Amino acid sequence: MSENIVINLPERFDFSTHGWFTKAYEDALTKSKTIVLDFSRVTYVDSSALGMMVLFHRQLSTKTGKGVIRNVNGTAKDILDMANFEKLFSYE
Repeated sequence: MSENIVINLPERFDFSTHGWFTKAYEDALTKSKTIVLDFSRVTYVDSSALGMMVLFHRQLSTKTGKGVIRNVNGTAKDILDMANFEKLFSYE
């Protein structure tokens, strides 16, 4: 398995990305135990995206993997902070 895999999230991280995000993290989990979610382009996050991230965290936990959130800022950071995602993921 490789060092880590980076998933570059789109500007709008919402329900419309569900299929894409699920496939991206499922594929990544077959290649690495450390998955980085790069939020550098994200300006919008909705509750379904938070739910998808919780499901992703559960998948990581079953594989003793590690999830990392990178380059999150602005409203997206505020939303993740309010949802206490620092308890599920480490931040870079």
